[in-house]
Amino acid sequence: MKESHIIPHRPRDRLFAVLAVVLAVLLLPVAFVRHPGRAREWACHWALGIRFPAENLTGLTYGARAAFTAARAEAFWRHGQLIGLTSGYRDPLVQQRLFDEEVSRVGSPAAARMLVLPPAESRHVKGTALDVRPYEGARWLEEHGARYGLHLIYDNEWWHFEYRPDVGLQATEGIDALPNPQAASTC
Repeated sequence: MKESHIIPHRPRDRLFAVLAVVLAVLLLPVAFVRHPGRAREWACHWALGIRFPAENLTGLTYGARAAFTAARAEAFWRHGQLIGLTSGYRDPLVQQRLFDEEVSRVGSPAAARMLVLPPAESRHVKGTALDVRPYEGARWLEEHGARYGLHLIYDNEWWHFEYRPDVGLQATEGIDALPNPQAASTC
């Protein structure tokens, strides 16, 4: 990530991270009873569900959801890093409304496409795009996400990742994210 993308760290974020880890550790025995083979993943999911109550994984493709869940469990248990989902799947009508609002705001479809894609082109509508938070979690995902098929796509959107298992690890190592010729925050 480029230095210009650094977001100030808030002290309460560290407190929330510690509380989430403590909660996950307390939930681990229950998760083991309910999901023996995936106890750490489920304890992480439950704890992060309390930390990020508005997140919704519904509508993501099976692959995108599984990749995101596995990646954030690793980030959580191995590195103490929390990753929450701000936006995943979007209904085509919602995406169209976002696009139309941007057209109204900037005055043309071409200019709007710099910030929002129409539904037919949006990977959010396809269920394979993930907008994540906080910044530190996105940074972890940028560094480790390729192992799960999760890739930072645009250099001006530190939060936007897409599930693209076909890209492969070799293709992403040492290569910066793509410039964003067509979309930004609500693509």
